[in-house]
Amino acid sequence: MHENIIETQERVKFRDRTYLIANIMMFVTIVFWGISFISIKIAVEEVPPVTMALLRFVIASVMLWVLLKKIEPDTKIEKADIPKMILAGCLGITLYFYFENIGVKLTTAVNASLIVTIVPIIAIALDVVFFGAPVSPYKLAGIVIAVGGTYLSVTANGELDFNSANFIGNLLVVGAMLAWVFYTLVNKSLQNKYSGLYMTTYQTIIGTVFLLPLSLTEYSEWQVFSLTALWHILFLAIFCSVICYLLYMYALKHLDVAITTLYLNLVPVVGVMGGYFILGESVLPIQLVGGLLTLLAIVIINFERPRQVAQDL
Repeated sequence: MHENIIETQERVKFRDRTYLIANIMMFVTIVFWGISFISIKIAVEEVPPVTMALLRFVIASVMLWVLLKKIEPDTKIEKADIPKMILAGCLGITLYFYFENIGVKLTTAVNASLIVTIVPIIAIALDVVFFGAPVSPYKLAGIVIAVGGTYLSVTANGELDFNSANFIGNLLVVGAMLAWVFYTLVNKSLQNKYSGLYMTTYQTIIGTVFLLPLSLTEYSEWQVFSLTALWHILFLAIFCSVICYLLYMYALKHLDVAITTLYLNLVPVVGVMGGYFILGESVLPIQLVGGLLTLLAIVIINFERPRQVAQDL
């Protein structure tokens, strides 16, 4: 009896320790992903945006390939899934970082961070359009509020100014978010067949290959860059694209989806704080209001989930 009590206590301690470690890993991931906008902003001052993305993902591809061969040396892709894998690589790596890096160069890290808040809303809207998900009052209210919040975050002054580099940069970041949401939709049909590491590795390699010809358009801008830019590229490749992925996978395994979603909603907060305190960027009150409205929309939509669970019980 005494031994069973000790064994139970040890299991509880292990579970609590694992839970704590998972939360710490998720927090570190969010901090790194949040400040990635600052690193991108600093690096693209010296390295052309698409070229910078290419360098980042060449490094990440090599590291992920080594990890994959150590962990899953025998996994193979089915021929029927090759087109989807290529499409996902183009959307999630090539197009996403093509739009994001150029967008961040034209706008501010603060603006880019605020615009990231629209990702869950776009995902929900596309889920309704493409998969016929039911539209509840909570969902509809969330989408309407988010549209207003996004408009304020993107336009800053409430006016559409297509001649403003800042505004064009904001639109490009929105394009990056759209590419990311379509990327996640394409991956839905692959998730049950392949591990996250396998998909990430091959899609990163594929996306990197397509970044190569796009980077050649910046050939005239190529130049020797400083160690500072190099360190930021290495940070983005090693920490944001490889280590954070591994930490995130561990957190997903040990934390509830609702908790990880709440953490992900903190990425814009970290980005805004980093842009303001590290880069000295200004943020207009109206943009903060827009970001808060979008976060409110996410909370409203997530509020529907516990109500549905309660009804099911």
